[in-house]
Amino acid sequence: MLRIRDLRRTFPGTPPTEVLRGVSFTVQAGEIVGLLGVNGAGKTTLLKILSTLLLPSGGEAEICSHDVAERGGRARRHIGVIFGGDRGLYPRLSALDNIMFFGGLSGPRRHLRPRALEALDQVGLVQRADSRVETFSKGMRQRLHLAIGLLNRPCLLMLDEPTVGLDLEEAQRVRQMVATLAGAGTAVLLTSHYPVDIDRLASRVVLLGAGRVTHDLPIAQFRRQAGFTAEVRLSGSGMAAQDFPSVMRDPTARILQDENGWTITFQVESWDADVLTRLARLVREHPVADIDVSSPGVEAVLRRLASGHA
Repeated sequence: MLRIRDLRRTFPGTPPTEVLRGVSFTVQAGEIVGLLGVNGAGKTTLLKILSTLLLPSGGEAEICSHDVAERGGRARRHIGVIFGGDRGLYPRLSALDNIMFFGGLSGPRRHLRPRALEALDQVGLVQRADSRVETFSKGMRQRLHLAIGLLNRPCLLMLDEPTVGLDLEEAQRVRQMVATLAGAGTAVLLTSHYPVDIDRLASRVVLLGAGRVTHDLPIAQFRRQAGFTAEVRLSGSGMAAQDFPSVMRDPTARILQDENGWTITFQVESWDADVLTRLARLVREHPVADIDVSSPGVEAVLRRLASGHA
């Protein structure tokens, strides 16, 4: 659905600024690819090129076999672009009026109303089709953005910060909708500063750095770049065992103590008999009330990469 090969973009100036330096990757039908990178890595420029808002300086980008530079009009018919936040809607118009307006900008209005109602139904807003957007919560507005992006039944959906500003329930609702769309065959390119979005949705991660692809890995393999297998958190009442780091042979173990008790967190590089024996000793000798074991997520990988350890 999306094929990018040696894509470059240079902005004029003295000296010229090379923002994209030969980016290459693909997104297949039904795949959710998380696009990550620090500010200045080239994500925004890349999305503008894929949205046909900006021409590349070189290379190729094809959406459903249509080159975004040479056949931008045809490429636009196959993409949906959705940004997070409250902007981009007319609050005094109804949800249906908003989607009809934006749908009318992209092509003929024939059969537009039935398709608009279908898109609103997809995001759970058809019952509020005639309600003014100014009465909507942030989550409902984001779902309306999603409905607008789905109006043309895109083969590629580009999401930029889709859960920004949403509460936990609405954020999960949006994630579920995106997962459902991918399950039906839509290709999804997702950018987000919320690692949980990438962790819960992406099947692959593409990481940009200084205008180049530095990592292109399946999500499980990308998580292994964190440098540890699991993070263990123990908590209990009373005073924390100050000898814990030496017992676990982990000088990076973190001990937090307050009036409610203590919490100790440490990382396990790999599970083996020695680690399990030492952990069992701690649980046996100290009043542990709770143990939580979690796998490393995208955030842990990004922290490690930022520190220069990978």
